[in-house]
Amino acid sequence: MRNIKDLKVIEGESAGKTAIEAIYSTLREAILEGTLEPECKLRIEELRQHFSVGSSTIREALSRLLVDKLVVSKEQRGFQVAPVSLEDFREITEVRILLETQAVRESVRNGDDAWEDRLVAAAHQLNKIEAQIKEKGSDPTWAMAWEERNREFHNALVAACDNSWLLRFRSTVFAHSFRYRRISLKEKTIPRDVRAEHQAIFEAAMARDVEAAARTSEAHIRNSIVSLEAGVADLRYAV
Repeated sequence: MRNIKDLKVIEGESAGKTAIEAIYSTLREAILEGTLEPECKLRIEELRQHFSVGSSTIREALSRLLVDKLVVSKEQRGFQVAPVSLEDFREITEVRILLETQAVRESVRNGDDAWEDRLVAAAHQLNKIEAQIKEKGSDPTWAMAWEERNREFHNALVAACDNSWLLRFRSTVFAHSFRYRRISLKEKTIPRDVRAEHQAIFEAAMARDVEAAARTSEAHIRNSIVSLEAGVADLRYAV
């Protein structure tokens, strides 16, 4: 675990970003990246002193993380980073499949030229880094670059979905999936060769084949279970 005192506040692009939002963003990123480990205690006094804010500000930031289910609160034990388990990972995966496939269906059905342009650009950028990884081998320094391009590809895929609630819940579940991936892959390398899977999704979407796009998206997520379960099972936090 990285020490709380080493955390640096993520500054917002807008001067209007509040202390609560800045602290929330800082802790959220640290949890998702795995630098604040599962079940790590989040002591209000320690956080208050580190961020130089009042206790109420820290409590509000932690309350937002409670809503995100990235933090848990236990009676008499205070706040701590949410634990991880194989059961939780599998439940997240099943929910992600439901949300992702429905968002893909609606997006492919509604997508216009701007949607196509964004998807083509995202697929191109993702394909470039996956081609490099396949040719030169996986490099831990590329892991985050791949994660960013992978996220943009999947976000571009569902960008034409006009159900804001569906997209909001999808974003939450995607973040939890990202957290498991980051903390379970010890070498921080890319899990298996996913280039063909992404290409199949892309081709189905561009052909406006709604069901094929949903089907290949589901297969892609389910294939992730096989490559990630072993890593999750090895976590000393898994139950």
